[in-house]
Amino acid sequence: MAKTVLYVLGVVLTLVGILGFVLPSPLLGLFTVNTLHSVIHLASGVIFLAVAWMAPMQASMTAKIFGVIYGVVAALGLIMGGDMLLGLIAVDMMDHYLHIALALVLLCAGFMSKPAMGAAPMA
Repeated sequence: MAKTVLYVLGVVLTLVGILGFVLPSPLLGLFTVNTLHSVIHLASGVIFLAVAWMAPMQASMTAKIFGVIYGVVAALGLIMGGDMLLGLIAVDMMDHYLHIALALVLLCAGFMSKPAMGAAPMA
């Protein structure tokens, strides 16, 4: 399950990252982006695709790690408010909702996936 989620989100985030360099902000009329925000989307997408393709046994752990990261980003955005996250990343409320959704999807995929072959079951 985590491998499939990483493939799907990898494609989507890679495309969104590329579109962030080509289309004006707000991206698709919904999401505020700047160069750093687009770089982060692109990097996340490429990492997801690389793990899903080259290290599928690490897909569950990758989903958990990035789920926590996107959760922290969502929480910071909601707590700090404003249109710049940490003074670096352009955001708006739709970005916060998207980051919450990404965190939930990634965490669910990470924790609901079967253990990787050869991995010791958790006690």
